[in-house]
Amino acid sequence: MSPTADVPISPDLARRYGSHASGRDWLASLPRLVRHCLALWQLELDLVPGTLPWNGHGAIVVPVRRLGGHGGGWEGAVLKIAYPHQEALVERHALTLWGGDGAVRLLAADAGAGAMLLDRLDAVRSLQDAPMETAVPVWGTLLRRLSLVPDGRAEWREFEHIAARAEQWSDELPQSWEELARPFPRWLLEAALEVCQTRGAVGRRAGKDVLVHTDLHYLNILARPRGEGSRERTNGFAAIDPQPMIGEAEFAVAPVLWNRIPELSRADPRRALLERCRDFSTAAGLDSETARQWSLAREVENALGYASKPRHAGDLARSLWVASTLAGRTLPGLPAPHELPAPGASPG
Repeated sequence: MSPTADVPISPDLARRYGSHASGRDWLASLPRLVRHCLALWQLELDLVPGTLPWNGHGAIVVPVRRLGGHGGGWEGAVLKIAYPHQEALVERHALTLWGGDGAVRLLAADAGAGAMLLDRLDAVRSLQDAPMETAVPVWGTLLRRLSLVPDGRAEWREFEHIAARAEQWSDELPQSWEELARPFPRWLLEAALEVCQTRGAVGRRAGKDVLVHTDLHYLNILARPRGEGSRERTNGFAAIDPQPMIGEAEFAVAPVLWNRIPELSRADPRRALLERCRDFSTAAGLDSETARQWSLAREVENALGYASKPRHAGDLARSLWVASTLAGRTLPGLPAPHELPAPGASPG
């Protein structure tokens, strides 16, 4: 896509959304939406000529400057414009509730444009490269901060409940498994269904609902500008891209298990995965058994998604390894854990 409004579109984003009509329409609308937001919030682009803006799986993130910093001068921020989907529609509500405590601060939002103006974090400093002895306590402290208990504010009405998602999976997972020609053993499907039925029921009646960042993996935890936000053990990190829901906080553990798998001990990777689940759960004050169960179910759901896409054989193998290992019976014939691809490494 040709660059306009001085903001080029990354090939990755163009490839992902250029394959269907609604995606192409969104890509075509981006220059107009960027211009609209620049005018609405009186922003200046802060993009080095010849460089691409950042992007995630479903959004473009453009560095900008706005008036109103310390002393009334210009300060850095980012303009995020997301492809319209459920997680993007509710993200601003979660960021409003968090108010910058543990998460990136929301400065302004335009729901019609799918746009948010956010504090600028350090895009090249995440927990992805931090040693585990650093990542575990930072992640745990952030999750504690993010796990807000529902109150009377209107934003709480916008989020789906994890128990409802579990009920949905109870119907959908068996159907998908059959339609996809039973891509893995029935016992693994049954293990996930048992989690959906038991945890879903518990979640409905336990009265322990919190706001859950359901995609809290290492790359979604970025450093604040140096010298800012070093409270407690967060070391100046903040969460982004929450994909928020309401329910049991243990639902949040899964992404730290399906990422950075090659770093698990080669001597006993199965035990190391369970220890990682325990360590992250303990750091956040969570129950590791509940976290194991939810992570199993989430990875079975992921596996069925990958099984429908032949180009994602590596992702399928990774999800099956994690799910079956968490279930206590690692499937034979899968690649060694240190050979499994990172999420997003397979072609889209």
